Formats: sequence, structure tokens, C-alpha cells
Amino acid sequence: MKAVLDACVLVPTVKRELLLGCGRAGLFQPLWSARILEEWARAAARFGPVDEAMARAAIALLQDEFPGAAVPPRAGLEAGLHLPDENDIHVLATAIAGHADVIVTANAADFPRGVLAGEGLERRDPDGFLWELWSFHPEAVAACAEAVRAEAERLSGGPQPIRALMKRARLPRLGKALAG
Repeated sequence: MKAVLDACVLVPTVKRELLLGCGRAGLFQPLWSARILEEWARAAARFGPVDEAMARAAIALLQDEFPGAAVPPRAGLEAGLHLPDENDIHVLATAIAGHADVIVTANAADFPRGVLAGEGLERRDPDGFLWELWSFHPEAVAACAEAVRAEAERLSGGPQPIRALMKRARLPRLGKALAG
């Protein structure tokens, strides 16, 4: 399965690392465009120059790690597409050009299911997407989540129970499944 990761699911660290961990485990093939990655860097810049620098470094590492994830723009494709927020048309164009199956986004209103279905695409919120991966590959998703939890614990210096960590990351359904 190929999934375009919208910038809004790349900005929060726990969510991003869990999604990318599942991609590394071969549970899906992540896709993005240079513009999506730039949106991530600009969003991080709102927290300060250090955060932007860290995002740009992470982006460079991801581009090396997932060389097939970058979808180049297809000339003229965006002109024929329509979404409620024209600033998201590039995400839809990336999904079409990359032959994606799904767009993982927290912006449901900006990606109407009917419009996506007309392009052979589905929209998934990150919690539902990760829960679905967990339902088919519980051990692999649990291992990815444990790695993210352990890193969060290392960085914070305190305990990070999985359910609470997932809840803070706005992944409550997955957190409940993992803690269950």
C-alpha cells in the first residue's frame, strides 16, 4: 500500500516517527513531495530556528532513507483538480502522480471522500490508519510504537506509558489497542 503523508502528520514527532517506523517495517510505502516536506519545515520554523534546523536535518535524512518516497510534480495535473482548500491540491496531485492508495491527513474537511474516491484514493486520519496497520500487523506496529516510546522516555528522562503517549500524540485508538 502506498500512502501520501500530509505535512500535518509529519510535524508532531511521535506521530511522524510512528508512521515512518511502520514504513521502515514495510507495512506501507510512504510518499511525499518536496512541497509537503517544505511545509513541514515551515511549520517547525514557527517554534523557532532550532526547530526548523532540526526539521530540515530530519528531512535530509528521510530523503536518503526513503529515496523512492519523493514524488515529482506532474506538469498540468494540479490545474484540473479541485479541493475546498486550494493550498492542498498539491497533496492530491502528489497522491495521483505517485499512484497512492491513501492520503494520511488530519485535515478531513480539506479532502472530501467523494473527490478522493473519484481519483481512486481514500483518506485516513493518522489514528485510524495506524490502528488499521496494527489490526493486520500487531507485532510490527507494537515494535514501532515501543521504539518511539523508548526514545520519548530517553529524551524526557521520565516514564512514558504507551497509552498516555499515544493520547498526547492524538492517537487514542491506537494507544488503547497497544495498551490492551
